[in-house]
Amino acid sequence: MPPTRVPYVDALLRDRSVLYVTGKGGVGKTTVAAALGLAAARTGRRTIVCEVAEQDRMSRAFARQGVRSEQEVELAEGLWAITIDPQAALEEWLAKQVGGTALKVLGHSHAFQYFVAAAPGAKELITIAKVWELAQPQRWSSGNRTYDLVVVDAPASGHGIGMLTTPRTFGEIARVGPIRRQAYKVSELLSDPARTAYVGVALPEEMPVTETIELEARLQREIGLSFDAVVMNAMWPERFSSADVTKLRAAPREGAVRAALEVHERVKAQRAHVRRLEGATDAPVTSLPFVFESDLERDHYHQLADAFA
Repeated sequence: MPPTRVPYVDALLRDRSVLYVTGKGGVGKTTVAAALGLAAARTGRRTIVCEVAEQDRMSRAFARQGVRSEQEVELAEGLWAITIDPQAALEEWLAKQVGGTALKVLGHSHAFQYFVAAAPGAKELITIAKVWELAQPQRWSSGNRTYDLVVVDAPASGHGIGMLTTPRTFGEIARVGPIRRQAYKVSELLSDPARTAYVGVALPEEMPVTETIELEARLQREIGLSFDAVVMNAMWPERFSSADVTKLRAAPREGAVRAALEVHERVKAQRAHVRRLEGATDAPVTSLPFVFESDLERDHYHQLADAFA
């Protein structure tokens, strides 16, 4: 079965400022985020994909220079990528807030560095604040380019949701001052369904589907929003019709026949997991095909982006 072409994903790529891509570890969030970014760039929107861990998968796949912390590297026409380093993002934010001598003092203060490292949620706050900054028409540094869409390759499930809640938490703690103002600006963006969309990623297996359902419930509790779309990644193609399966089952169970029936049963199980997920969420569910390669390359991402055309 070919990947489903769906207008709602196209609408998200055209209308939102931020796509937050999240899911259980190992389900292919980076792959989906990169494919979404490439699909958005094809529509003419200047797009950047943010990695929050130094995995550098996208730049290897696109055969470009490695993505480095706080460097916005162009991967394809209209598509950039960045790995967000909380320390560098914090220094950039401080330069905007205080600048000059005060920035130098704070930047070299061991006590301040220790506070940033030890304060619960501080790194998450500045990371998501950097995502906010990338989506602004005026950047912290005036010389930086602006983007139409920011695609976030978020941390796995729980950590990803925790990152979303830190702005509100810090805003309530700070009470007054620049941290409170920045925190509430970020929180407003994340809770605005007209500007931010949430995309869940799952695999067609029992545990990832269960965790995706639980993740959406937590997203509703913590942020007040649900998934705008769910991508079922790594779907095997449906190669055999009902008539083919009947003939295969009547044939001697040897060699290629047995292998074909095993593939059919796996595909059948995957479709059952899709139906289970569709029954548990109001979000539209689309599928991406399984890529039978150990490492994805540029052409593979273009094929996956076709599903979001």
